[in-house]
Amino acid sequence: MIIVLKPSATEEQITKFTNKLKESYDVKVNKWDGVQSTVLGLIGDTTKIDIEYIDAQDIVENVKRVQEPYKKANRKFHPDNTVIKINDNVTIGDGSLHIMAGPCSVESEEQIVQIAKDVKASGATLLRGGAFKPRTSPYAFQGLKAEGLDLLKTARRETGLPIVTEIMRASHIDMFENVDIIQVGARNMQNFELLKELGKIDKPILLKRGLSATIEEWLMSAEYIMAGGNDKVMLCERGIRTYETFTRNTLDISAIPIIKKLSHLPVIVDPSHASGKSWLVEPLAMAAVAAGADGLIIEVHNDPPHALSDGAQSLTPKQFDGVAKKVFGLKKAVDKL
Repeated sequence: MIIVLKPSATEEQITKFTNKLKESYDVKVNKWDGVQSTVLGLIGDTTKIDIEYIDAQDIVENVKRVQEPYKKANRKFHPDNTVIKINDNVTIGDGSLHIMAGPCSVESEEQIVQIAKDVKASGATLLRGGAFKPRTSPYAFQGLKAEGLDLLKTARRETGLPIVTEIMRASHIDMFENVDIIQVGARNMQNFELLKELGKIDKPILLKRGLSATIEEWLMSAEYIMAGGNDKVMLCERGIRTYETFTRNTLDISAIPIIKKLSHLPVIVDPSHASGKSWLVEPLAMAAVAAGADGLIIEVHNDPPHALSDGAQSLTPKQFDGVAKKVFGLKKAVDKL
C-alpha cells in the first residue's frame, strides 16, 4: 500500500501518523521525500487496513493498494528518478547520457589501456571490460580473472574512466572492492544468493536482463538487491531470446519506456549483445536513446577479427567514434523536443 501525503504535512504530523500505522497494523513503513510530496510505503500484511479510514486523515492526499510484488523498485513508492553518482564526472539517471565502452574481454595491458584512451577521446565516460567471462562453451576463453581486474584498474589510472566489470559469484565480492560498477550478467540475473550479497554492499550494480526474463522477473531481481539495503541499481536491457535467429538476441526497445513507467531505476541498453552484429549496433543504439535510455554499454575492440570473445559484435575505435557522435547528437535533439 502507498500513501501520498499532502505537501502541507509537517514532519511532526508525519512522524505521529507513521508511528500509529506501525503500532496499529504491524507493518513496516518506508518514507520517501519527493520534490512535490512525501510518500509512505507500507510493507507487510495490509489486507486488514481500512483504506477509507486512511484516506480520511487530514494529511493524506490519496491512498492505494499496490499489486506489484516489487516495492522498493516501484515508481509508485519512489516517484522521483533514482540518480546514481559514480564520481565527480559521471552521474547516471539525471537526464544525461553516458556510454560504457570497451572490450568484451580484457586481453592485455596494452590492449585495455589503448582502448580506454580511444573510447574516452570519443566521449565514453566509463570503461567496460570482462575479467571473469561466462561462456557457453567450457573450452572458450574464460577471461584473465584477477589479473584482468588489475589491468582494468591500470586503465582507470591512465584515463580516469570508472570501470564496469562482471562478477560471477558471491565469494568474489571482496575482489571487486575497487570496481566502480559491478555488473551482474544475464545468466546470473536470478542467482538470488549473489543478489542478496550485493544488497549488503554500498556500490552501484548494473543488472542485466535474463535471456528469457519477463520485465516483472527482472524487477524482482532488482528488488533482491534493494531489499538488502543497496538502492544503487541500474537495469540493463541486452536483448531477450525469441524465435528469431538472424540476430543474437532480440532487443526489447519497449522495455525502456515500460521500465520508466513502472520503476524509478536508470535504464542502460546493450546494443552489442542484443544484435551480435557490429553493423547493427549504431541503429539499435540510436533507437535506445530515442526511447529514453539513460546510457549505453557498447563493445569496442582494437582488432575485432582476432578478439578472444565477441569479435563479431565489437566496434573498432574508429567505428565507435562515429556511433558516439551520432548518439550524442541525437540525445541533444531529443532533449529539445
